[in-house]
Amino acid sequence: MKKKYFLLLIIVLVTGLLTTCKQSTTENSNPLSSWNDGKTKQSIIDFVNDVTNEASPDYVKPVDRIATFDNDGTLWSEQPNYFQFAFAFDRIKTMAPDHPEWKNTQPFKAVLENDMKTIMESGMKGLMEIMMTTHAGMTTEEFVHIVMEWINTAKHPKTNKLYKEMVFQPMLELLDYLRANEFKTYIVSGGGIEFMRPWTEEVYGIPADQVVGSSGKVKFEIKDGQPVLIKLPELNFIDDKEGKPVGIHQFIGKRPIAAFGNSDGDLQMLQWTAVGEGKRLMLYVHHTDADREWAYDRESHIGKLDKGLNEANEKGWVVVDMKNDWKVIYPFEMK
Repeated sequence: MKKKYFLLLIIVLVTGLLTTCKQSTTENSNPLSSWNDGKTKQSIIDFVNDVTNEASPDYVKPVDRIATFDNDGTLWSEQPNYFQFAFAFDRIKTMAPDHPEWKNTQPFKAVLENDMKTIMESGMKGLMEIMMTTHAGMTTEEFVHIVMEWINTAKHPKTNKLYKEMVFQPMLELLDYLRANEFKTYIVSGGGIEFMRPWTEEVYGIPADQVVGSSGKVKFEIKDGQPVLIKLPELNFIDDKEGKPVGIHQFIGKRPIAAFGNSDGDLQMLQWTAVGEGKRLMLYVHHTDADREWAYDRESHIGKLDKGLNEANEKGWVVVDMKNDWKVIYPFEMK
């Protein structure tokens, strides 16, 4: 009798285990559910399968599975201007009551009047003046508080959605898929490292210590009896174009086996990734959807993709056609 019950228990446990395995397999059978089936999606899956299969000649140990992602235009939208610029412009308006001289001083006057044409005509010099004015003169903790208040309240002028909601659902799935396969995912962006770090873990699942970006100088001092770091109006490092491989080398210390971008500013990162040993994945997000997002590439003033697109086509890198490869763009479209 006891033997009968024992056998019955074994059958129940095994059946339950098989059911669980079946459910798990079903749930993971389509890890990129917001991607349309096709060559692009399959290229990603084939790459991951190859480098994670111990029997494959392309197998890569988990410790070396490094994937780097640009942020602007790759993980979230970047039109009509980089979102960090929107943050800086909002900061100018917030600070304006303490600076009445800005009403007659460019480029601040243009910001207060929402004159984007004049702002852009001020060039890098004008934009850097805006960035330095709004990102310096405070402690690092104070800056984090300002950034978090903005990212949780500021809305995009076209969609009226929070900027942090304008992340790409297919790329969120890709990040999850890679991490489920023991990849370590990094942001390597031309955007400000201290602007991104406060919210990247919440939005992307990427912790602050896995964010590489442009930075300003800081200095240590004692303020009101407490040690603090003060942000200075001076550039420290620009993590864009040739700076991206340098940033990866300095802050990550390993060459990625997969790199993801959307513009010529990411080209050097993808080139550096491509020449490493073993199988590699280089992927460009090509903005081709004027209806659900924006369509732009070779002539765009933001996120220009010209040389990078040529090289991707020549070398067989993966190019995501946003209009045809993605079922949805943003997470809020799924609700």
